[in-house]
Amino acid sequence: MLNNILLGIFGLGGSEMVIILIIVLLLFGGKKIPELMKGLGKGVKEFKDASKGEDEKSNSATPEKKD
Repeated sequence: MLNNILLGIFGLGGSEMVIILIIVLLLFGGKKIPELMKGLGKGVKEFKDASKGEDEKSNSATPEKKD
């Protein structure tokens, strides 16, 4: 499925993806890539939590009618 998405959006084939992965491995090294992915995952999680918090704040900040 990921292959179809990459082929449709970027026009990348299997050999191009392998070359890109090798370049990334050479640039960052085998030990640094898991750290980068861990940081990326934390960033995505914080973004999702922040966006959920904004939705909850906007719903709770709505003034209620008092009779």
